[in-house]
Amino acid sequence: MRGKRSKQYRKLMEQFSMAFGFREPYQVLVDAEMVQDSCRFKMELEPALQRTVHGKVKPMITQCEIRKLYAKKNDAGVSEAIEVAKTCERRRCGHHPDEYPEPLSTLECMQSVVDPKDKGENKHRYVVASQSQEVRRLLRTVRGVPLIYIKRSVMILEPMSDESAATRAREEKSKFRAEIKASLGKRKREEREDSDREGEKDEGQAKAEEKSKEKKKKKQRGPKGPNPLSMKKAKKPQATRTETDGAPRPSKRPEQARPEDEEAKTDAPAKRKRRRKNKASGATGDRADTGESGAAAADASAD
Repeated sequence: MRGKRSKQYRKLMEQFSMAFGFREPYQVLVDAEMVQDSCRFKMELEPALQRTVHGKVKPMITQCEIRKLYAKKNDAGVSEAIEVAKTCERRRCGHHPDEYPEPLSTLECMQSVVDPKDKGENKHRYVVASQSQEVRRLLRTVRGVPLIYIKRSVMILEPMSDESAATRAREEKSKFRAEIKASLGKRKREEREDSDREGEKDEGQAKAEEKSKEKKKKKQRGPKGPNPLSMKKAKKPQATRTETDGAPRPSKRPEQARPEDEEAKTDAPAKRKRRRKNKASGATGDRADTGESGAAAADASAD
């Protein structure tokens, strides 16, 4: 099987699974002619079906179809087809040999199994593998029936019929509308919840403000005093204390200057200033030296 066709078949079976609820293992209902053609083309039936539907399969055959094979057991190649049909699961169609001495046609038998109540619905989710064009044409009117046939030793899966495609489109639209309604309802519910929460928050804030106002009203403050850090410290009284011998301690107040001391300060010689020597002229330096010696002699005579 080529890659492009394989991809198409996989996508098609996914669509059947999503729209009509098909699941593995797929129940594949085969007819007698399909079994004979698979043997004639040297094709293993079950692996070929698995490759076509891209999943596990459960081949099934009705009682009427296997009776047809037994009726042709003397023909060439039919014995091999009978052996292959025995490996398939027997599907009871309700057409017993006592009531129906001759097996029913493939069209009537398949229709009674796939759509027994003529509702146009594949209730049991069968995948039909038939070589009869009449059977495939009839089952295209039934919703959700994948059809398989063999052409030139190639097993082919038919595209989705118009009836099945219309049903799938209607279901998708209904699901889309349901999702929109659900999202709208959810959005409205969320908006209501948000508005309720905002109302609760507003009420809570109003109550908190009222409580804070009440607390402020209840709180009574007394008269404000001066800042203790800005106040001056009180001065300690400086009273004279007598020691154990009765002698008074000297006070810490500074003594007043006496007139005698002032006179002694005036009699003291004035402080001499040092003069810098001028390097340019030595005469000025000599003069300075003579002046200094003369001042010293005058101080000595005064003493």
